[in-house]
Amino acid sequence: MASQIKDLAMDEDIGPSVDSPLIEERIAARRLRITRRMEALKKDTLGEDVTVKVSSEPTKELSKSRKQIEESFQQLAKLISDGTELVSNIEVACDSREATLRQEEDENVRQRTQKLQDEVKTAAIKFEQITKKWEGALKKDVPQQLKEMLESQRELCDEMIGEKDNLIDELQQDLKQKDDQYVKDLRKQSEDADLMLERMEEQIKTLNRAHKKELDNVENAFYSERRDVLQSHKNKWTNQSEQRRQKEQEYLELRQKHVENYEEQLNTLRVQDAEEYNMVKIKLETDVQILEQNLQQMKATYQLNQEKLEYNFQVLKKRDEENTITKSQQKRKITRLQDLLNNLKFKLKKQEQQYKDENQAFSDDLKRMTEQYKELQKKFRHFQTTDNKKFVDIWKMNEEQTRELIEDLLSADRIIFEQQLGMTWRSPEINFLQKVGPINGSKKAISKTALDAATEILAYDESADSNSHGKMTAKTSTKEGSTKQEIEHSHEDLDAPLSTGAIKRMLELLCDESGFLVEAKLIKLLAPIEKDEQSLMKLDAIFNAIGIESERDIVSLGKYFYNRYLEKLEQPEDEEEQNGEESLTNENAPITEGANQDQDQVDTPTNQKQEACDLTNQETASNESLESIPMVVRQELIHPNEVVKSLRKFIDDNREPFKDSRKSNTVRIGSSSGRDSSYDEQYWTQLASVIDLQRERLWDGMVSGFEKYSQILKERSTLIGETDSLRQQNSELRMLLHQYLSSKVNQELEIPPTRVLQVETGHSK
Repeated sequence: MASQIKDLAMDEDIGPSVDSPLIEERIAARRLRITRRMEALKKDTLGEDVTVKVSSEPTKELSKSRKQIEESFQQLAKLISDGTELVSNIEVACDSREATLRQEEDENVRQRTQKLQDEVKTAAIKFEQITKKWEGALKKDVPQQLKEMLESQRELCDEMIGEKDNLIDELQQDLKQKDDQYVKDLRKQSEDADLMLERMEEQIKTLNRAHKKELDNVENAFYSERRDVLQSHKNKWTNQSEQRRQKEQEYLELRQKHVENYEEQLNTLRVQDAEEYNMVKIKLETDVQILEQNLQQMKATYQLNQEKLEYNFQVLKKRDEENTITKSQQKRKITRLQDLLNNLKFKLKKQEQQYKDENQAFSDDLKRMTEQYKELQKKFRHFQTTDNKKFVDIWKMNEEQTRELIEDLLSADRIIFEQQLGMTWRSPEINFLQKVGPINGSKKAISKTALDAATEILAYDESADSNSHGKMTAKTSTKEGSTKQEIEHSHEDLDAPLSTGAIKRMLELLCDESGFLVEAKLIKLLAPIEKDEQSLMKLDAIFNAIGIESERDIVSLGKYFYNRYLEKLEQPEDEEEQNGEESLTNENAPITEGANQDQDQVDTPTNQKQEACDLTNQETASNESLESIPMVVRQELIHPNEVVKSLRKFIDDNREPFKDSRKSNTVRIGSSSGRDSSYDEQYWTQLASVIDLQRERLWDGMVSGFEKYSQILKERSTLIGETDSLRQQNSELRMLLHQYLSSKVNQELEIPPTRVLQVETGHSK
C-alpha cells in the first residue's frame, strides 16, 4: 500500500498540478487524483496476496466465490468512481469560483488599505496645520482677530471631518456591497449543496441497490461452493474415520497383551520385596528400642543434676534481690507518704474553701430561682387570661358561622317544603341557638397548692388565734362557718374537721420523721437556710414523693396522723374480705362517697395555679379557710415510729384516685381553665344535627327527581327543534311541488307530470 501511495505521488508530480493558475488544469488534476485513489482502493480491497498468488500461479483456476467477488468489486468500483466524479464536479466548480472571489477580495482589500493610509497621511498633515495655528492664537490679543482665526480653524476642522465622512460613506457602501455579495454566495452555496446532496442521495441509492445485488450474487456463489466443500469433506471424513477405528482396535489389542505381561511381573516383585521388608523392619525396631532405653536413662540423670544446681542458684539469687528491693521500697514509701501528707493538707484547705463558695453560690441560686418562680407565676397568670379570652373569641366566631350556616339550611329547607313540595314547613327545635358563648358547666372546687397551704399553716400562731377567736365579727364568723361547711362536706365521712394547729403539728412531725424521702444533696443544700424555709423545702420534696398536690390532700393526709381518725379509717379484716368480690367487679367505681369526691377534686399544681389566677377573689377567701377553722377537739398525734406505717396506708388508700385525677387534669389543660368541657361535644353535635337524616334523604330524593325531570325537559326541547325543522322542510317541499306543477314547460310535454301523478294516484287507490 505504501508503494502504491508513493507511485501516486510521483504521478501527481509529473501530471497537471492543483496549484496551477489555470482552472482547467486544476480540474484535470483533481479528476486524475480521484481516479488514482479509486484504483488504489480497488487494489487494496482485492488484496496484494491474491494478486501475488494469481501472478505466481496463472494456471490455477479461481473458485466460484472468488470469481464472483472480483466481478462484484469491479462493478462496485466502477459505480463508485462514476458517482464520485459526478459529485466532485460540483466541488471543483465551487473551488474555482471561490479562488476567483478571493483574488478579487485581495485586490479590494489592497485598494482600501491604500485609501486608508493616504487618508491617514492627509489627516495628519491637516491636524498638524491646525495645531500650529493654535499656538499662534495664543499670541493674539485682539478679539476680532481671535474670532477670525477660530472661524478659519472651524472650517479646516469641518473640511477634515467631511473627508472622514466621505471615506466612511465609501467604506459603508463597500460593506453593503459585500453583504449583498455574501447573500448571493450563500444562495449559490445552498444551491450547490442541495445539488450535491441530491446527487449523493442518488448515488447512495444506486450503490445500495448494486451492493445488495452483488451481495446476493456473492452469497449464492458461497452457498454453492459451501455445498461442494461440505460434500468433499464429508467423504474424506468418513474414510479417515474408518481408518482411525481400525488402527485403534489394533492398538487396543496390543496394549492389553502388554498390560497382562506387566501385571505378572509386578506381582512377582511385590511378593519378594514384602518378605525382605518385613525382615529388615523387625531388626531395625529391636535396635531402636534398645537405644531409646539407654537415652532415657541418660536424660534422667542429666535432668536431676541440672535441677539441683538451678534450685541452689535461684535460692541465693532470690534472697539477694529481696533484700535489695526491701531497702528501696522502704525509702520510696517514706518519701511517698510524706508527699501524700502534704498533698492531703493542701487539698483539705482547697476543698473547705470550695465548699464554702459552693454553699454561698447555692444560696444565691436558691434566692434567684425563688424570685424567678414568682415572676413565672405572674407571667403564667397573664398568659392564662389571654388564652381564656382567645378561647371565648374563637368559640363565638365558630358559633356565629355555624348559626349562619344553620339559618341558610333552614331557609333552603323551608323553600323546598313550601315551593317544591307544597307542604307546611315545621321548624326544628333550635332553642339552644339562643345561647351565646362557651358552656358554663359545673366547675370543680378550687383549692390552693400544697406548698402554699403548708406555708400558711406553718406561719399560723395558735395562741394568737385562740385569743382573737372570741372577738371575730359577724362577717368573719360567716366566712368561718362557710369554710367549715366546705371542709365538712368534702370529708363527710368523718365526724369533725382537723384544726389548723393540728395540721401544723402533723406537718412538723412529717418533716422530722420523713427525711428519708428527701435527697441527700437537697439536705446538704438546705443546711445553711433558716429553719422555716428549710421545713418548706423538705415538705415540698415529701409532697412530690407521695403525690400531695393540693390543700385538700394535706387535710386528707392529716387524718392518718391522729389516732381518733385512724381508728375510723381502719376496717376489720373480715369486712374487707366481704367487700373483696364487690371491689373486683367494680374496679372503676369509687370505694366511698368521700373518696369519690376527693378523686374529683384533686388537681395538678399547674391547674391549681391556673384556677387561682382566674379567680383571685376566691383565692383570697380561701387563704383564710384554714385560719378560720374552729378548734373542735384536741386530737392526739400518733407515735413517731408509726409515721411510715401511716404514710404507706395513705398511699395505698389514695393511689387510684390520684391517677384518675391526673388523667382528668391532663385532659382539662387543652380547654379553658376551670370549666367543664364534657358538654362541648354534645353541644356541637346538636348544632351539626339540626337537619336530621330523614330530611337529608328527602333532599337526595328531590335532587334525583329534579335531575330526571331536567333530562326529560332537555329531550323535549330537542324534539321541538326537530319538529320545527320538519315543518320548515314540508313547507319548502310544498312550494317546490307547486312551482313544478304550475310550470309552463309542462304544457309542451306530451305526458305532463300531473298526468303521471294522477295515474300513480289511481293505481294506489
